[in-house]
Amino acid sequence: MSGTVRELINGKCAELDIPIMGFASAKSWDLPPFEPWVPREFRPQQIWPEVKTVIVIGIPVSLPIVETAPSVWYHELYRTVNTLLDTSAFRIATFLNTRGFPAVYLPRDGYGSIGVLKEKPVTFFSHRHAAHLAGLGTFGINNMLLTPQSGPRVRFTSIFTAAEIDPDPIRGEDLCIKCMQCVEVCPVRAIPCTNYPDGITDKHACATRSEALLKRFISPCGLCIKVCPVGEDRILFQREDSGIYDEENPEFHPYHAAWKQVRSYGGR
Repeated sequence: MSGTVRELINGKCAELDIPIMGFASAKSWDLPPFEPWVPREFRPQQIWPEVKTVIVIGIPVSLPIVETAPSVWYHELYRTVNTLLDTSAFRIATFLNTRGFPAVYLPRDGYGSIGVLKEKPVTFFSHRHAAHLAGLGTFGINNMLLTPQSGPRVRFTSIFTAAEIDPDPIRGEDLCIKCMQCVEVCPVRAIPCTNYPDGITDKHACATRSEALLKRFISPCGLCIKVCPVGEDRILFQREDSGIYDEENPEFHPYHAAWKQVRSYGGR
């Protein structure tokens, strides 16, 4: 049965152009892979008691667009990907329901607004942790989930289903190479030099910067995910030399000029 459901979902994701997808057992939240772990009230069965499997889907954000961040271009890409994730998760849940497998979608965010996030920097469900348990990646110094395909340049959301589907194994190899480029580039020094979960991002500082950028329609910040060297997308876009982000390096002047041109538009 689980193989059949998995095949149905794989087919639906292919139809929806979802390139990253994995499965986690709802029970796996009760077997912490590291400490401190997700508190019980944020685990799947506390949110929807019928859930047996968590389906996680991911859509990459394009590296050349992220490189312009903060910019109106990345701002619009971020909004588009969020909309696609919400729509796709809803369609997958509906697809399963019509075939007799109860399912509900979850929004890619669950905090309402950045102002709310500053006061209460948590959401009712963590898609990053779900993606980790679904074998899609490992946590980096920047607290983001790093994937083999696109490093941290992936947005996730989840679907809960009562169908029991064989889970994917948790990835064992740590993808983060501890280069500390994310720590160095952060303009508000929100990222500690310590492995997650011992080192937790200063969420208030990060949210405060995002709030200021949003007022200019150029949020989110994106700098820490821009410089991360992990991801096959760097090969695709020929961005394997991290020296491209040194804006004093004349070799890469055409790129710097292009980013500056994009940043000069939008916002206020």
